[in-house]
Amino acid sequence: MTATVGTIDPATRLSAARRAADLAALAADPSVDVLVIGGGVTGTGVALDAASRGLRVALVEKHDLAFGTSRWSSKLVHGGLRYLASGAVGIAYESAVERDALIRVIAPHLTRPLPQVVPLLGDVRRRDAALTRVGFLAGDALRLAARTPSSELARSRRISAGEVIAMAPTVRRTGLRGGLLNWDGQLTDDARLTVGIARTAAGHGATILTHCTASQVTGTAATVTDGLTGHSVTVRAKVVINATGVWSGTVDPAISLRPSRGTHLVLRQESFGGLTAGLTVPVPGAFGRYVFALPQPDGRVYVGLTDEEADGPLPDVPTPSDDEIDFLLATVNLALGTPLTREDVVGTFAGLRPLLDSGAGRTADVSRKHAVLTRGDGLVTVVGGKLTTYRRMAEDAVDAALATSGLPAGPCVTTTLPLVGAATRDALRRIDAPERLVRAYGTEASAVVALGATDPALAAPVAAGTEVTGAELVFGAVVEGAITEADLLERRTRLSLIPEVAAAATGAARAALAGQ
Repeated sequence: MTATVGTIDPATRLSAARRAADLAALAADPSVDVLVIGGGVTGTGVALDAASRGLRVALVEKHDLAFGTSRWSSKLVHGGLRYLASGAVGIAYESAVERDALIRVIAPHLTRPLPQVVPLLGDVRRRDAALTRVGFLAGDALRLAARTPSSELARSRRISAGEVIAMAPTVRRTGLRGGLLNWDGQLTDDARLTVGIARTAAGHGATILTHCTASQVTGTAATVTDGLTGHSVTVRAKVVINATGVWSGTVDPAISLRPSRGTHLVLRQESFGGLTAGLTVPVPGAFGRYVFALPQPDGRVYVGLTDEEADGPLPDVPTPSDDEIDFLLATVNLALGTPLTREDVVGTFAGLRPLLDSGAGRTADVSRKHAVLTRGDGLVTVVGGKLTTYRRMAEDAVDAALATSGLPAGPCVTTTLPLVGAATRDALRRIDAPERLVRAYGTEASAVVALGATDPALAAPVAAGTEVTGAELVFGAVVEGAITEADLLERRTRLSLIPEVAAAATGAARAALAGQ
């Protein structure tokens, strides 16, 4: 098995054996320059930024990479269009710039252009349609400002009713007078992005430790406990960075957050007749808010998104409310010829946004701008923001850490640093592997194919209703740091989004881990 992944840079490979060796090394010498707490997209981004500047870095994550909010997004690389509507030009521009870096340099294999269509139905007032068109033109201006070429993201335009139907076959035909087409970026998968960032950080020397809990955290130390063995070590650092997102207040009680829950429904493509664009449906009475139906890999469509206050204790895995499910179905049905019902819903998921508490108003109105806060003892916390701007959040957090610690380091290089698997689009097209694997693994897709070639059973889908193969589960275990069956089913693949498929694949996940 090891020989078949020989094309993978050993420095970027994460596995149970690598984890055990790294824990032993840290116990022998428990000192680092930067200790990062949190293995989501921001935390792994911080680890990559710091390691690529030449610092000695350790990252600890209580559960698994992308365990929290980072895996529950809409899988969009937003250009910030929504923020223009509220006058947040700075955040919108920042989003467009970071989107450009992601789709052209950092992760072209995981990102691609997504057409998004707003059907102009009889109940969409011409005034609202005109305002939406103006908003799309402003989005075009953002794209130009970010220097994203039209070959990557085309300009918005008005389209005919026939074009709307071609992209969204189940759209309501009565009263359809055409549509508005806009382009944005889409991720193959947010969890895969996080894993790719972590592996790239490991390639630059960072120690990545999942299933390890940090406690007794100060600005220069923390107790790290191995969740598998119970062994603990006190790690000393020049600076500690808290990147635990919505759980930041558990590390630093002075942090006041106002989490909001965003819910999605999981449906099969059959329910949408082969949706090829993001179907964008205005929320009645709430200009600038939309519900999206977004085509996804493995024959799925996600319908989202809500923005609800999340009061009370923070769960490890949030659950959607019945009201949110009903709201999403009712809104998307406004644009469909045949209404969807709960029987069409094969799964759901929800994530919590780590919004800074700004006082009054709805969470939907709370700023998405990130903040970097430095405590008196030097603990640096980064909160807020959104997935698209993770790299900028990480850069700002490391800059603050350097300022408070006095550590010498090189400049930030992550705007031009490709992740593992990244390549130009021309190079990706030449890879001898199925397109769906190239979109998930990039240049490493051939290694996944090679794993399947060693055993015909690994080349076959692991369950009915999915194209994910046994080789992908093995790759997740021996290269991508999966330690448990849940790591494989919930994050290295997204099989768990349809519970019945995940149940059928559990045996294959167990076998993949046993074969390490």
